[in-house]
Amino acid sequence: MAKPKYSHLSLSLFLIITITIITSSPPSLASRTSNFPSSRWAPRFLGKFSSSSPPKQPQPPKQQQQQPKIRYETRYFAQRLDHFSFSDSPRFQQRYLINTEHWVGPQRLGPIFFYCGNEGGIEWFAKNTGFVWEVAPQFGAMILFPEHRYYGESMPYGNKDEAYKNASTLSFLTAEQALADFAILITELKRNFSAEGCPVVLFGGSYGGMLAAWMRLKYPHIAIGALASSAPILQFEDIVPPETFYDIVSNDFRRESSSCFNTIKESWDALVTEGKKQNGLRQLTKTFHLCRELSSTDDLANWLDSAYSYLAMVNYPYAADFVMPLPGHPIREVCRKIDGCRDGTSTLERIFEGVSIFYNYTGQAKCFELEDDSDVGTDGWNWQACTEMVMPMSSSRHASMFQTYDFNLSSFQEECWKDYNAKPRPTWITTEFGGRDIKATLKSFGSNIIFSNGLLDPWSGGSVLQNVSETIVALVTEEGAHHIDLRFSKKEDPEWLVEQRATEIKLIQGWLEKFYQESKSNFDM
Repeated sequence: MAKPKYSHLSLSLFLIITITIITSSPPSLASRTSNFPSSRWAPRFLGKFSSSSPPKQPQPPKQQQQQPKIRYETRYFAQRLDHFSFSDSPRFQQRYLINTEHWVGPQRLGPIFFYCGNEGGIEWFAKNTGFVWEVAPQFGAMILFPEHRYYGESMPYGNKDEAYKNASTLSFLTAEQALADFAILITELKRNFSAEGCPVVLFGGSYGGMLAAWMRLKYPHIAIGALASSAPILQFEDIVPPETFYDIVSNDFRRESSSCFNTIKESWDALVTEGKKQNGLRQLTKTFHLCRELSSTDDLANWLDSAYSYLAMVNYPYAADFVMPLPGHPIREVCRKIDGCRDGTSTLERIFEGVSIFYNYTGQAKCFELEDDSDVGTDGWNWQACTEMVMPMSSSRHASMFQTYDFNLSSFQEECWKDYNAKPRPTWITTEFGGRDIKATLKSFGSNIIFSNGLLDPWSGGSVLQNVSETIVALVTEEGAHHIDLRFSKKEDPEWLVEQRATEIKLIQGWLEKFYQESKSNFDM
């Protein structure tokens, strides 16, 4: 499969496109083709969409729904650039969102619900984490959404250009520094509110879920528990098989239609074959309604690859516009399009009909751009993936609908050195936070963590899927997708999702009740 251009990657690292509506015909093409190399970046999380500018397309009437409004105040906190040095470290302004509307205050030890910011602008995550906003009132909780350093407006050195200038300025973009930011922010805010005794509950989805789990383990005195949704804390080294992610994506398609799976699997060879023909790239540009001339089949392969992976992540049972306007069960709809073409339709024409569900469900786009905007969210994750967030990915020969390839660490290291003068440390995350023999480690040293996962989510294969103890619980749903439990509730929510959220609320209530009981006992003493 094609290796994306490095500057266009993110925890993830496929190309993500911005759909543009253009009516003019594409220009002529150069006749350059490429086979797909075996080395591969890890697929991205959804943080990319926090800073991209999605197309302003009207949704079909049946899909229009009011997004619940949330209220917050935007504030800034002066953070040290380097928490692990005793020199006079520079500071930067960390943005955070705060809501105290329902907080019962420090006298009643009102809890603080703290979302661990992901790899993108924090407002997007706040607007798409409805669970926190919906349950906070019943707990009398303050809500905090801090932004992750080097993303959104929380930019060291004053601006993005300086922050992303070189390996030296980027060296402070790490999970360890981000967790220290969160710990310092919580401590200082509690002091400012005279709320030192108030309990903190952590929330996070995807990379934010990883941070929530790690923070509970690293800073148990800061937070009493964590809800880590779709958090692949085991997606490192060889803890899980490297083909796990793409096998799950593939199975999501195969469960809907074996013929759909086979068509996609056959399409990669068809794509390469067509690209090698005289004027083949011109024909591919026409088939896939591209706005610009296609100079390599790699770019088109990445575009398709990206769509399938994102579809698996957001394969929700209801219509949503989380990343793109999509129908409910979008993979089912993609396969219906692919399988429903009339006899004689070519493989690649079928593929275009299918991916149009993801890229153009509203039907407003006339042509498609394959080039990434290369925004801050993407660039930041490139660095993290090239240093400590090394998640090996490969594609198996039979179970995967993607072209077979193996993760090539040497090629990965060469690209990282070329682009950043940085050497990946594939074992650092497991050294810093653990991962191997995770059950024994969590059982001995951890408590009060919920790992929630839906098995349709390709990241679920790298998460904790079994209960570890009475207080470290795995909530696993067969039909769930990427951190669906953290999204706003809907009237269309299936019963299993309603029950899952009720269980999460009950567990969090238990943490708080135990905290209050222990606090009362200590006070009485």
